[in-house]
Amino acid sequence: MDFTDEQLERYARHIILKEVGGTGQAKLLGSKVLVVGAGGLGAPMLMYLAAAGVGTIGIIDDDVVELSNLQRQVIHTTENIGKAKVESAAEAIRALNPDVNVKVYQHRITLANARQIIADYDLVADGCDNFKTRLIVSDGCVALEKTLVSAALGPYEGQVATFKPHAGEGLPCYRCFLPEAPPEREAGTCADFGILGAVAGMLGTMQALEVLKEITGVGESLAGKILLVDTLDMTTRKIGLPKDPKCRACGEGR
Repeated sequence: MDFTDEQLERYARHIILKEVGGTGQAKLLGSKVLVVGAGGLGAPMLMYLAAAGVGTIGIIDDDVVELSNLQRQVIHTTENIGKAKVESAAEAIRALNPDVNVKVYQHRITLANARQIIADYDLVADGCDNFKTRLIVSDGCVALEKTLVSAALGPYEGQVATFKPHAGEGLPCYRCFLPEAPPEREAGTCADFGILGAVAGMLGTMQALEVLKEITGVGESLAGKILLVDTLDMTTRKIGLPKDPKCRACGEGR
């Protein structure tokens, strides 16, 4: 594609990377990414995807901005308290990069709408905060053969993984990793346990990086692995994730 003078300047630091170059930047500008959740993970992830020039970004979230969000959800501002998170995030993205086409969905992703929404995108990045939604998103991605980059947070730790069972034999989906959602009483959110704000920024940025790698083909994919991050002692562990041959989403059990 032909870049405008403004685009050549905006994306210069990408274009001079030999692994990315103009070809990789053109892939970013032509890509469509759906981000599930505009909260702790979604906020930094959306900013970096927009800054990188991802051409179309969809944002799905049914929540509104609250004062307690601002400690970590850096895409939102004090003046946007009470505004829908998808609108607040879209406003920030448009201010950052007018190249980006932003689509907003001010509702939850559910069994009834997941496939219809996911079908319009090349890749899905899940930053939601509950297991039920993660499984719905994963099952939709498996059915439509869409790559899923998933992340989760704890008070001082987090994890990032990429799931694309359609891309090769032996690659798992999220349901291979977690077959069923745990009981709600056993699951918790940041509101229950707390979180050091920068942890969300760190993991959301790492998630954005994995999305950019999948689009451009740079580096090694996290498919088939999960990266565990402990910020208290700044250590990471990468663990292999096996495919469950009996998985009811991507295995013989479907």
